[in-house]
Amino acid sequence: MQLQTLSLLNYKNFDSRTFDFDSRINCFVGLNGVGKTNVLDAIYHLSYGKSYFNPITTQNIKHGEEFFVIEGQYEKQERPEKIVVSAKRGQKKIIKRNGKAYEKFSEHIGFLPLVIISPSDRDLIVEGSDTRRKFMDGVISQGDSEYLRALIAYKKVLEQRNSLLKYFAANQTFNQDTLDIYNMQLEEYGSLIHARRVDFIAEFSPIFLKRYEVISNSKEEVQLVYKSQLHDTKLLDLLQQNLQKDKITQYTNFGTHKDDLLFQIDGHPIKKFGSQGQQKSFLIALKLAQFDFLKAQSKEQPILLLDDIFDKLDEDRVAQIISLVDNEDFGQLFISDTHASRTEAVVKEVSKSYKMFAL
Repeated sequence: MQLQTLSLLNYKNFDSRTFDFDSRINCFVGLNGVGKTNVLDAIYHLSYGKSYFNPITTQNIKHGEEFFVIEGQYEKQERPEKIVVSAKRGQKKIIKRNGKAYEKFSEHIGFLPLVIISPSDRDLIVEGSDTRRKFMDGVISQGDSEYLRALIAYKKVLEQRNSLLKYFAANQTFNQDTLDIYNMQLEEYGSLIHARRVDFIAEFSPIFLKRYEVISNSKEEVQLVYKSQLHDTKLLDLLQQNLQKDKITQYTNFGTHKDDLLFQIDGHPIKKFGSQGQQKSFLIALKLAQFDFLKAQSKEQPILLLDDIFDKLDEDRVAQIISLVDNEDFGQLFISDTHASRTEAVVKEVSKSYKMFAL
């Protein structure tokens, strides 16, 4: 799979711009603030239907304009594919494939597999469990539409149950029969989500460990540990056992929305016990493992975006990553950097096929 052409209209800081890409490596270079990351984000947007850096749609429209349009021309399995994402203030975002709009955005997820490595990935280590759950869900959903449907349904039922708990408190009333309907639905979707996450970690962890070993050249042991309240108890039982707590807090305190993916080094949280270098290696291994996992699921090469990669890594390590990318296991690569000569020097070392874009 290749992205051949990208056209932007009123997207972030761009008024109108078109790029024609190399089939292997494409580099966006320029000073901070010129829009290098915005180009990568537009490519991400075409795959996931949303921005990686700012999920609020209207904030991706160029200041002073009423709409944006992102258009990508792809070649996928030797066939042309045209994807257009557009949004207008006050209206719902539209995603089209070959001129036909998707009824549900979820139908598009996984069609254009893509992985991004960015300095903001550090949020996976320093932020709360929600960030790591979203990572896990994002990877699984790319190749499992049933899982994605269950996630969407679970979130909707959870919101309804929480609203009901607030209604009970506000009106000093209670109806067990109504609550049971939501409990049963959460059990149905939650048990599927939990089972798929267990299977995912069992498959994903060995891929991640192999990547970490290659990148870090170190002897410490790292682990991905899936933490869930559902490991030992059914969700329906947890909901029934903790009803009083839910009524007091007016919130559902137990379920897969409380799961976490623990990042550990030698059995301890990498956030507290990992050096900066170890944390960087951990995150890059995580993302390259995501690449491997998606490739195996989709049976094609995901696109790989490296945002501001030199900002957090030395040139030798960047060269190592790019050389990993520039073999038959990888496909198309997009890089952003502030120093054109540095980027070109590293890319030249490992690849004959590349394009430089000065912004």
